[in-house]
Amino acid sequence: MDLSDTGTIVTVIAGLAMLVGVLGVVIPVLPGLLLCWAAVLLWALLGDASGGRWVVLALATLVALGGTVAKYLWPGRRLKSTGVPTSSLAAGGVLGLVGFFVVPVVGLVLGFVLGLFLAERARLGPGQAGPSTRGALKAVGLSMLVEFAAALGVAVVWMFGLLAT
Repeated sequence: MDLSDTGTIVTVIAGLAMLVGVLGVVIPVLPGLLLCWAAVLLWALLGDASGGRWVVLALATLVALGGTVAKYLWPGRRLKSTGVPTSSLAAGGVLGLVGFFVVPVVGLVLGFVLGLFLAERARLGPGQAGPSTRGALKAVGLSMLVEFAAALGVAVVWMFGLLAT
């Protein structure tokens, strides 16, 4: 591997960005799927791959768009079936942001869960808040799983494109 070659440097940077993007899905601070797609875009625009790079970019774009659509539609449908209102999710989001600054990285998740639970407890009472919160968390987990699968899909498309071009 010749690191003085521009194409090699672009490929290495794209690979590192792809790795950070896949990790960014799990660590909710980074825009994971967007970062994975941007890495493929960088590789296609600045890399020294053949004309097949545009096919790789098109496939990665389809996977990323499909993952984004599925990320919002599929868990959203499950969330509606649990009956959790948007106001409870907003309370979870606000407390999640506060938690992010109080307890770095894990505070976002902890604050979201606590805010969601407290909003559901105020809305439904102590006995019904737990099941409602669990249903909402399952939907959020499904959303993360779909985004993670899409980010890995973009990475796999890029890897096959890297080997083929």
